[in-house]
Amino acid sequence: MSAPQELVDAALAASVADGCVVVLEEHSAANLRWAASAMTTNGWTSARTMTAIAFRERAAGTGIGLVTRSVQTAAEAAALARAADAASRASAPTEDVSPLVAPYLCDDDWGAEVPRTGPDALAPVVPGLAALVDRWHAEDWLAFGYLEQQRTTTLLATSTGLRRRFDQADGRFELTGKSTDMQRSAWYGAHVPDATAVDVGAAGAELERGLRTAAREVALPPGRYETLLPPAAVADLMVFAYQRIAARDAHDGRTVFARPGGGDRIGERLAALPLTLASDPGAPGLECLPFDVVTAGESALGSAFDNGQPVAPATWIDRGTLTDLVRTRAWARATGAAPRPPAGNLLLSADGATASLADMVASTQRGLLVTSLWYVRQVEPRTLLLTGLTRDGVYLVEDGRITAAVNNFRFNESPIDLLARATEAGRTERTLPRERGDAFRRTAMPALRIPDFHMSTVSAAR
Repeated sequence: MSAPQELVDAALAASVADGCVVVLEEHSAANLRWAASAMTTNGWTSARTMTAIAFRERAAGTGIGLVTRSVQTAAEAAALARAADAASRASAPTEDVSPLVAPYLCDDDWGAEVPRTGPDALAPVVPGLAALVDRWHAEDWLAFGYLEQQRTTTLLATSTGLRRRFDQADGRFELTGKSTDMQRSAWYGAHVPDATAVDVGAAGAELERGLRTAAREVALPPGRYETLLPPAAVADLMVFAYQRIAARDAHDGRTVFARPGGGDRIGERLAALPLTLASDPGAPGLECLPFDVVTAGESALGSAFDNGQPVAPATWIDRGTLTDLVRTRAWARATGAAPRPPAGNLLLSADGATASLADMVASTQRGLLVTSLWYVRQVEPRTLLLTGLTRDGVYLVEDGRITAAVNNFRFNESPIDLLARATEAGRTERTLPRERGDAFRRTAMPALRIPDFHMSTVSAAR
């Protein structure tokens, strides 16, 4: 098997296009899955994927050919580059044209050996899981869950001479506790770049409190309730908003960030609290690609021409006011604004907020505490109205105490409206979005207090 760097060089050498970008991702992952307190699967996977992007200049405009395949040899890499060349000749001209990114100074160790993970990375967690299963057996509780550890190396090279590299450690730990009659459940999730940091004991203790509380259940009708959203639920909602933060889509009136009558909402106050929404590739514990990688088709969130440009920290909402949106370089030139690529993490914080979720429960006279959200889907793009379900634990809070479990609900809310109506934010902490954690898991969020969260119908889901 050839070294990944050699394959990138082989693809670039084989390209005869007017410009070329090659992105190679070397990925390895180990996982454990358990259900009903029994191990069901464990696995280890390894994959090497290369994307070649060819740019062809013609009288009618620039065409792009983009091809992605698994490659293992230099011959396969060269064939991939030729396939991208052929695709660029047949493609229609694109509007989002910019010069390819020129080389710039960086301290990437391009030639270093590619790190990989394996099943041994998960071994330190197994004794804790076994002890948890034994303890829960005596309580008639069952454990369900998933643990994953990943390593991904991204190599990006262009025909202009740019070389960038990033090694990403990633992973997640999810644990669900259920009573044997499946009538009670509680969920815990964490983003864990290093599996040795998984604290099974702390996760289990949190779920045990939820399962014991759920021994008393109260049925409540749909309606608007004061609701505490924990960081994981806030993350699911904010990631949804972040993935629709393109300036061009706002300009075209297609998103919640569009101003009625034309233009975008930059400069408009979106949150009553001093909430700041930001992304930063260097955020401790949430590090992500410090350069732009676009290996899918053209969109307002990214352009193939921008591959390799640096991704700087960005503030999208500053103390409640919308201050920036994602822009490709071409759209930035067209609008006279600065390019702003998105980053692979998202952080929401409130000035001076120190309260924990437990503190917020203690200061609640009567309300609901939601564990997590599930099956969240967009209903209306221009308001970003979402619908979804509560899952694995809705609790009634009375006089500062969690007193009972409540039935699940379907909800209808817009995350941008929630920012406007939130009356309290807790301290920011790293968290795992429950539903969107598969694709976007590096988040840090506060809990939010919403005085009138709309639970639209009762859900029979358990």
